Amino acid sequence: MEHGVAEDLPPSAIADELPPPSPAEEALLLEGHYAGKMDMSADIDTVGRYLNSHRGWFTRCAQPMQVEPISDHGYALVVGHFSVLSYEVEPKVGLYLSPLDHQVYRIDTMPVPGYVPPGYDVDFHAVLRLHECPEAASPATAMTQVDWDLSLAVKIHMPRMLSSVPRSLLKTSGDRLLNQVVRQVSKRLTRKVQDDFHHSHNLPLPESYRGHYFWSSWGRRSGGGAEPR
Repeated sequence: MEHGVAEDLPPSAIADELPPPSPAEEALLLEGHYAGKMDMSADIDTVGRYLNSHRGWFTRCAQPMQVEPISDHGYALVVGHFSVLSYEVEPKVGLYLSPLDHQVYRIDTMPVPGYVPPGYDVDFHAVLRLHECPEAASPATAMTQVDWDLSLAVKIHMPRMLSSVPRSLLKTSGDRLLNQVVRQVSKRLTRKVQDDFHHSHNLPLPESYRGHYFWSSWGRRSGGGAEPR
């Protein structure tokens, strides 16, 4: 194993290694649930093998976001540079891509070795479910539908420079920015994954390629029902 690369353990096995959170200043918690879907012009087994080969597609499709492998199944992802009410942040998050299990593919938060998030914590849990699509053009044409759900929570430890700003304004501004970021990233990543899969397998893109199916219930707890957006 390369020097500085974490042992390849699932997030649940390494969570206990993290230092306890410092008692601190009041934090602003933003939570949301997202859902979407994409079609792949191939059978489930082919799509599953592609998802399991994440060292190829994940590093290619995540661009222009910066991606660094930190284990056999883990990556450090720099989402981008953002500003909320003059507060600058460049979030980095560790993601663990679990092997496909009974047509379910999971991506969860994991710690990035040697990195301490400066003033924020991200809790990311995505589930991709593969289904045979009955709407294939013909019996000889296989189609797999990938339904994905994302639960996201971001805890921001408020810097002193924002202590005088009304909390309602902070939450509204944070909600708006993060909702926009998730929408843009999900749309770009979905399109790139579809492009990469079909190009690498020399397959035609599905008719649904130009549509982007995305639902959001930002600020609501799971189970509240997502609204189409």
